[in-house]
Amino acid sequence: MSIERVKRLLKDKENIRLEFKEAKTALPKSLFETICAMLNREGGDIILGANDNGIITGIEVSLIDGMTKDLVNLSNNAQKLDPPFILFPQTYEIDGHWLIHIQVPSSSQIHKTVNIVFDRSHDGDFKVTQANQIAQIYNRKSSYFTEGTIYSALRFEDFNEALFPKIRNLIRSQNYSHPWLTLSDKQLLETAGLWKHDFQSGKEGYTLAAALLLGKDTVIQQILPHYKIDALVRIQDLYRYDDRAYIQTNLIDAYEELMAFVAKHLPDKFYMEGDQRVSLRNKIFREIVANLIVHREYLNAQPCSFTIYADRVEVINANNPHGYGIIDPNNFSPFTKNPTIAKFFIQLGRGDELGSGVINVNRLIKSYAKGGEVQFIEGEIFKTIIPLKSKILDVKNNDEDANDILKGVIEGTIDTVIDTVNDTVNDTVSNTVKIRMVSIIKKLYVTPGINSNDLAKDFGVEAVTIRRDIQKIKKLVENRGPKLGYELTEFMKSKLDKNQ
Repeated sequence: MSIERVKRLLKDKENIRLEFKEAKTALPKSLFETICAMLNREGGDIILGANDNGIITGIEVSLIDGMTKDLVNLSNNAQKLDPPFILFPQTYEIDGHWLIHIQVPSSSQIHKTVNIVFDRSHDGDFKVTQANQIAQIYNRKSSYFTEGTIYSALRFEDFNEALFPKIRNLIRSQNYSHPWLTLSDKQLLETAGLWKHDFQSGKEGYTLAAALLLGKDTVIQQILPHYKIDALVRIQDLYRYDDRAYIQTNLIDAYEELMAFVAKHLPDKFYMEGDQRVSLRNKIFREIVANLIVHREYLNAQPCSFTIYADRVEVINANNPHGYGIIDPNNFSPFTKNPTIAKFFIQLGRGDELGSGVINVNRLIKSYAKGGEVQFIEGEIFKTIIPLKSKILDVKNNDEDANDILKGVIEGTIDTVIDTVNDTVNDTVSNTVKIRMVSIIKKLYVTPGINSNDLAKDFGVEAVTIRRDIQKIKKLVENRGPKLGYELTEFMKSKLDKNQ
């Protein structure tokens, strides 16, 4: 979370997703009532060290470390928060005063503090004591957070036992004193929220999140036959693929397999963070891959795809939307779709606090793709577009990457080109010829005026073949004469320009 967002929050008024609390020398007594209420409702932000109007009152600097440590430990203590939900408070200094910011996600479970359920409204936190009110909270969560679906016949023996030491090693590498490290395997699952009790029906057992994170592959496929991550490379063969990874394993190993696919096919770039060289590719795509896994709607059979083109990566995922349209990295309210899975990934060091992925990728992509902009588009299908090359204007100015881009695709236009060629030529034209037609259009968009002889050399065919191809797409490409060569028609240029 950036300090800029904290400053923006301080300018807002308290609401259902925002609470200010003074905490000069100690955690407020009502803090866990608010945490519990936000977990049970829509999540939100709590800022300690400010009064009800957002005016900073500060926290004693000597007490901050102890307060944040106590907050983490209490959020993992079932006597204080049941079931536990580890939180990650952040500290900030603003105008000489220290604050603690707590980001609370909406949870897929019902939480209690001191054995009392709290819910959130615009007026603050209120106790929920009636059974029908608790049932309403449960119904709301179960219809949205499907990761909490209980499979009462799912047994501990259905989990992949090799994953437990792997999990502990990953957690230990992040925090050698992490409270989960002292737990047995079964206790770890319960504390992580992967075992659940249904307050309405009395049904209890391991959840869908547990199966996805730790289940044996055969168990996962029985529960979700449609589950897969389809990773593709489409640079040379745009209609099928150049390479493919078909991932159908637990989410912990799936993350590693998809990151290995990224390392195999995407370039890395020299990047310094402070005085240390880091992998820019890994920093960007660990966020992308983690978001793909954490925010997917797993009960939706919509295929999940991770496709590498020459100029971009496109990620398509089933989604349970909390909004629609392009997400503004500078002004959005993060909302996790699978809070239990997200929390688990954070403990493993494979994710940061909620919303950090959008912010970090947007910041780093400018170095990786020379000023390119990533798009996060929310809807029933969540789509992420990550540029790999600089914009087409750089090519026209003889940018150093021009040759690579000419061999690839024009950012944001390849689907338009393919669709237009398919609509223009008849079904008897082979895919090989269609691909060459697409490549001709890409070439002419970047460098208009090329003649058939030059195009023939580029594509390794006879000039008569090029002329025959262009004759079939004369609605898209026109011959301006021996000296002017071929250019795209105004019709084709207008379709491409709309995507730039």
